[in-house]
Amino acid sequence: MTQNAQKNAQDLWASVDTYVSGMLAPEDEALAGALAASDEAGLPQIAVAASQGKLLQLLARIHGARSILEIGTLGGYSTIWLARALPEGGRLISLEYNPENADVARGSLARAGLDKVAEVRTGAALDTLPVLEAEGAGPFDLFFFDADKVNNPRYVEWALKLGRPGSVVVVDNVVRGGAVLDADSDDPAVRGTRELFELVAREPRLDATVLQTVGVKGYDGLLVARVVS
Repeated sequence: MTQNAQKNAQDLWASVDTYVSGMLAPEDEALAGALAASDEAGLPQIAVAASQGKLLQLLARIHGARSILEIGTLGGYSTIWLARALPEGGRLISLEYNPENADVARGSLARAGLDKVAEVRTGAALDTLPVLEAEGAGPFDLFFFDADKVNNPRYVEWALKLGRPGSVVVVDNVVRGGAVLDADSDDPAVRGTRELFELVAREPRLDATVLQTVGVKGYDGLLVARVVS
């Protein structure tokens, strides 16, 4: 595909995504405010698209999730989508490495009226996950991982520890514009993603597939898995 054709394709994907989101996943003041607060704080513009946030929310509602664990809070945009799916008495814990990002997210969750539902914990997730286990925080009904791609295999291993049969695991950014095909890549994110695929493929306790996505965020994809035992 030529560079011009790629640009035309991206423009089309973005236009369709904007249309779909406007019709079926419109942002209210809290969601728009979360993005604005993230921009004001200088956070990278890597939050999920509105249509993807709505998909996460629908997955949580269809599954009847009462407890959600998110890794990678950023500014709290996806956290708001997920927390709104919870029934009364539900809870969400989100793990964020960067304390400045976590502060932005906490403010956005408070403005959305979700600060009593969603808790943001700061620190390296691989340090915090054993703490959650020791606290007896699980089992979680749904996991959403959108953080450092190198550690995605470890996060999925933790989902098996903190989940239950029937738990749903969603991992973002697993296609990486097609770069996942490159077995010789020296990109740590690609190598981590390929390790993730290998882990899930050989793990009998997981049943999974990948949904390729295009839109305002470009070409990527989501891995969706169910814990079967």
